[in-house]
Amino acid sequence: MPEAAQRRRSRSGGGAARRAERTAVRIETARYIERNIPNFEILSDAALETIEANAETVLAEIGVNFVNNPGALDLWRGVGAEIEGERVRIPRGLARQLCKTAPASFTQHARNPEKNVVIGGRNMVCAPVYGPPFVRDLDGGRRYATMADFRKFVKLGQMSEFLHHSGGTVCEPTDVAVNKRHLDMLYAHMTLSDKPFMGSVTEPGRAQDSVEMCEILFGKEFVADNVVMTSLININSPLTFDDVMMGALEVYAGAGQACIVSPFIVGGAMAPVSVMGTLTQVLAEVMAGIAYSQLVRPGAPVIFGAFVASIDMNSGAPTFGTPEATQILSGAGQLARRMGLPFRSGGGLCGSKLPDAQAAYETAHTHNAALLGGVNFMLHSCGWLEGGLVSSFEKFVMDADQLGVLQRLAAGVDTGEEAQAMGAIAEVGPGGHFLGCEHTQNNYQTAFWRTQLLDYKPFETWEEEGARDTQSLAAVRVQYLIDNYRQPPLDPAIRRALEAYIDDKKASMPDAFI
Repeated sequence: MPEAAQRRRSRSGGGAARRAERTAVRIETARYIERNIPNFEILSDAALETIEANAETVLAEIGVNFVNNPGALDLWRGVGAEIEGERVRIPRGLARQLCKTAPASFTQHARNPEKNVVIGGRNMVCAPVYGPPFVRDLDGGRRYATMADFRKFVKLGQMSEFLHHSGGTVCEPTDVAVNKRHLDMLYAHMTLSDKPFMGSVTEPGRAQDSVEMCEILFGKEFVADNVVMTSLININSPLTFDDVMMGALEVYAGAGQACIVSPFIVGGAMAPVSVMGTLTQVLAEVMAGIAYSQLVRPGAPVIFGAFVASIDMNSGAPTFGTPEATQILSGAGQLARRMGLPFRSGGGLCGSKLPDAQAAYETAHTHNAALLGGVNFMLHSCGWLEGGLVSSFEKFVMDADQLGVLQRLAAGVDTGEEAQAMGAIAEVGPGGHFLGCEHTQNNYQTAFWRTQLLDYKPFETWEEEGARDTQSLAAVRVQYLIDNYRQPPLDPAIRRALEAYIDDKKASMPDAFI
């Protein structure tokens, strides 16, 4: 082909690319929520002081177990804890004193700096569902999750305006070996999204892999000086810290990366049935876990976690969105703030098998409790079904849409002169309407929150369009977002380095499925 023709073809291709760029659907991620409303303070100072005193008694007299972790026992022994076998009894005030070196807030960096999040203070960061082995959608029903499902969820998260964080194990891809799937999951977050993400915690070596992959993505020096991962460390309630989770915490804390230290409690099974008793255990477990992170590295960033469900005493199944769960969430938020620590709880929690009315009620109760209870990091914000066994594509977009409501509520009420609308009231006067007045024309586009999903059309129009319920509308929204997804750019050299790291790691070990 002649050189001039090649130049014309190049220019034509560039023009096509620019036209595609201009016409592409753009969904901008909203800034993390900044509350301009008060927190709901459910417990009196006297009640909080009682819980704090009781938690100190639990740590000092009952103690906690650090299982299969002689190094942890040595660290505790070195600061004056009483060690008996694997039981650690922590003198009154010691755990709380150790926790004081943890920061009150921190910035988690995304590879796109515009999507960095500040965790703590008056902020709330929303992250998606975490951990389910099953997925569900309208076409395929309930099935084991695959890596293709995982990538699809990451794309939906990237395209969701009110989701600030890409999350971690948005579903458990069972078609990839257990000892290798964390590599593929991290690669998906790093390449398909430019939002912040979480690291692997299923084995300490996988946590180390997560740190090393971040050093490729961000640069080793940057990772040494900044938080680029926030990862979930569950306590094996009641009062047990296993070597797997603590091993992951040791890796992340040692690398200066953030950990959510979170009891995993079903009230009546792993904690007392009463709100005060559960909060006592939550506080004791969190103080011990966070204090240990500070023994590993003083100043390591942490989040005070509280994941609490109640139990149905007839079936034994966990229940969500209950009044007691709201009370525990709110009380735990108060305890976290008294310690000067960021707080994690809440999410789109429900026990329903489908994205139906039960799912919506229970999710709404938990979303609102999280907003009012001062949650700083809301894991499971969208997509959770069936008590956390299922990640649902339709519920993912249903919940993500409703996060916009929280964003608007958190902003509080505008009391400025324009919002007072005295000119509009004078213009319309008695008996008129406000549809055409100047104030309405100037403000109608931003005055009311608008859903991207729910149906407000007249009955006749709704019926003509197929009488679709919310799940059907959500399925259409899922497909729309996937069809319009655009992968954020990444330096090809970084991509190749990540792929080489993954290939080398996978080649170094045989597949394991347990």
